[in-house]
Amino acid sequence: MEYIDVIWNHLLDEEPIRLVSEVGEDRFECRKLEFFRDGTVDVADGVRETLRTRLGLIATPTVVEINQDPEFEAVAISAVDFEALWLTYARPSAH
Repeated sequence: MEYIDVIWNHLLDEEPIRLVSEVGEDRFECRKLEFFRDGTVDVADGVRETLRTRLGLIATPTVVEINQDPEFEAVAISAVDFEALWLTYARPSAH
């Protein structure tokens, strides 16, 4: 597994400003958190999604590839850091 934390620099209120993903060996997302400007956080995994947030339908680019677009700032994070975010925001009452 790989864990990616991406800041998306844009001015769109309806789009997330931070995307944190757990990516499998096949480069497809397994779990994702999307943080919005209004302070809400939506989650998606193999059994749940929201109207705004779902797992990607195409393979996830690498951190290097993501960072080639100046709108994005991506870094790899640890599994421990991802799990801490997941446990905080993926509670049943969080979506």
